[in-house]
Amino acid sequence: MEKKTILFVDDEPNILSGLQRMLRSMRKTMSFQFAESGTAALEILASEHIDVVVSDMRMPGMDGADLLTAVQKQYPHAVRIMLTGQADEGAIMRTVGVVHQFLAKPADPDILKQVIKRATVLQDLMADKQTKELVSSIGSLPSLPKMYSMLQETLKDPDCSLADVAKIIEQDLAMTAKLLQLVNSAFFGLYKHIESPSRAVNLLGLDTVKALILGVGVFSELKSPGSKIFDVNKLWYHSMATAAFAKIIAAQETDDKEMIDNAFIAGLLHDVGKLLLFSRMPEKYEQAVTLAMESHCSLEEAERQIFGACHGHVGGYLIGLWGLPGPVVEAITFHHSLDSYPEPSFCPPIITHAADYIYYQLNRGDCIGEPRQLNEYTLEQLGILDHVERWVELCLETQNRCEEDDG
Repeated sequence: MEKKTILFVDDEPNILSGLQRMLRSMRKTMSFQFAESGTAALEILASEHIDVVVSDMRMPGMDGADLLTAVQKQYPHAVRIMLTGQADEGAIMRTVGVVHQFLAKPADPDILKQVIKRATVLQDLMADKQTKELVSSIGSLPSLPKMYSMLQETLKDPDCSLADVAKIIEQDLAMTAKLLQLVNSAFFGLYKHIESPSRAVNLLGLDTVKALILGVGVFSELKSPGSKIFDVNKLWYHSMATAAFAKIIAAQETDDKEMIDNAFIAGLLHDVGKLLLFSRMPEKYEQAVTLAMESHCSLEEAERQIFGACHGHVGGYLIGLWGLPGPVVEAITFHHSLDSYPEPSFCPPIITHAADYIYYQLNRGDCIGEPRQLNEYTLEQLGILDHVERWVELCLETQNRCEEDDG
């Protein structure tokens, strides 16, 4: 396999030389380039193919945010990673939708190596011939939903407030109604009636509200034809439940708010590839559904037979192009194929895989084709296989509450 090339950008030569030493063990499988400024980095990008760009945020002249924005426009295939200090919230807001992943500086060597390995797998996905051909055959990909784009732009302003976000949501009556319906469902466990978007934003937090709006936007903008064998409403319910289950599992295992939020977003969007395929090629997608049911194979296997790629890769490709966080893209891509995921740890792909499995354990009649199998080997390796029973209990409690409320 061809070596991947990683470009590191930092204005401090000592940091670059330290990175060179630290990454020496990876030189058999990867090539590394180093630049001391954004301008020098763009010169390297113009002269050779770069797969991953890892940039420091604070640099004189062109800072990391400007550099990675330019990389996104000129070299959209490259995975973009930002190294940033805790005080760089303003910079993070400037790069919402540009950076695939943020890493705290100074970066832990093991975490940095892990992230680079995962990024190259993600890069392979974005260059995968069959996925690209399938996406090309779909025609034009849907653009990022308008409401989500407006929120992104607002959040880039470091002075924006929760009230500013609520005002945007209130401009769209349908979005407001849907958001309040979702927030008041038992999936969120708030146990109080929420009557306004501003209260919803305050209680749920910006990341969760953004995810909900993105999910609602995706499902409303990807207009789906009617079908007797594929129910989009069931897909929406499954996506909402998986998001809630993923958040429950993440919160049970970690206090890392970013991971919990990413797990929720990944759960909500993990099956967006199904929606994209069905909305653009309904007859072929119905063939895949029929094949899965009649052959008793998994839906993913049927999709590969009909399309040459599965919904995880198609969804990951789309969400990757939209610039959502790397862990979310990875979760969408690998939730059915953890064996292909490099160096797994407790992270959104593992969480989404478990949440999806638990949903179909609790709702076996909703499964198309062969039921989902839990990747016990990977969970055993991580020492969390014995946690699954507790996760199932917590998810069942949430689902029962939701059904009681709906009933």
